[in-house]
Amino acid sequence: MFSNRYVRTIILSRVFLQLGIWIRNYAVLLYVSELTHNNPVDVSLISVAEFAPIFLFGLIGGTFADRWRPKRTMVWSDLLSGLSVGAVLLAVMNGGWVALLIGSFVSASLSQFSQPSAMKLYKRHVPAEQLQGVMALSQTLVAVFTVLGPAIGTFIFIKFGINVSLILTAVMFLGSSLILSTLPRDAEEPKTGKAGGFMKELTDGLRYIGSNKSLRTLSMTFSAVGLASGLTQPLQIFLVIENLGRDKQFLQWLVMANGAAMLIGGAAIIAVAKKVKPEVLLLIGLLVNAICTVGMGASKQIWLTILLLVISGLFYPCIQGGIQTLIVRNTEGAFIGRVSGTIIPIFMGMMVVGMFVSGYLKGTFSLLAVFTASGVLVIIGALLLLPIVVERRNKAERDLAS
Repeated sequence: MFSNRYVRTIILSRVFLQLGIWIRNYAVLLYVSELTHNNPVDVSLISVAEFAPIFLFGLIGGTFADRWRPKRTMVWSDLLSGLSVGAVLLAVMNGGWVALLIGSFVSASLSQFSQPSAMKLYKRHVPAEQLQGVMALSQTLVAVFTVLGPAIGTFIFIKFGINVSLILTAVMFLGSSLILSTLPRDAEEPKTGKAGGFMKELTDGLRYIGSNKSLRTLSMTFSAVGLASGLTQPLQIFLVIENLGRDKQFLQWLVMANGAAMLIGGAAIIAVAKKVKPEVLLLIGLLVNAICTVGMGASKQIWLTILLLVISGLFYPCIQGGIQTLIVRNTEGAFIGRVSGTIIPIFMGMMVVGMFVSGYLKGTFSLLAVFTASGVLVIIGALLLLPIVVERRNKAERDLAS
């Protein structure tokens, strides 16, 4: 897998990019919290700046990614992200902290053009039998920075302040752009269908998803899982306070245990990727996640909660790796940007909906009821996926018989 130049280069660039994102996110969070004396409205605007571009530019960025050459798109996206952070630094030095929010928005928007382009390069240059391993490796990288990112970002801000944090962020983004520039020149890819404008290509992408049974199913599964994730994510602090009777600082240990398990799980999936079909991997991951979610909502024991978090973390890469592999395998190269630019925002959109109603549901019912509802939603997502698993198994049996 690492003998593939495209895999090596893109993964290395993602390391720089992840470092830049985490340093930026925690510098902005801590700086704005400090300046506004923990004003909840101002702090919440940070999340808006980071998540809103996913809804606003996901499909748009995916459509442009299909129109533009992938390597050049990624290089320019990271380059412009670095330059935008430099502009924000100048504004902050002049006392304008609102520019931090604008800079985060711009940087997050540019990533909506870069990510689908990476998927296009994987589709073109990674053999089918290695795709699942590559996707698992990508998720492992995310898991590593889920554990290390907050610590690195917080340490740099506390030790060196906002200016150095922003300078390092810009250096990381520019470093990612430089690394990607070493890839071979993009090859021309033939267009599908008749040439048309941007809106036509955008609507063609939506029609393509609607006409593809596998992609329709993945969209519905991702919707259910996104809503389930949103229901529980804001309530994790209550697992610590209400169920376990500990103070809120104890949450960091739960997060670290889950993140470390995700790292191990991602490494394990890389090892078994060639032996397990992605739809089976995804189904197993969903079922284990559902059981662990309900268990965490009911658990009153620290050891049991940590055990469930570890098991959930071990199998979480099955979900992300399985879905991404299925997206790439079931999508024509000319549509990969629009498909990934549509399905991922579906997940994020449903997650935000879940986050919005989770507090109300907990107040109306109970913590266990919300976690149980989340587990049920994940099971629904797994059941939606079941026809694909059965269809693939039947097809494999027919191929063997013939």
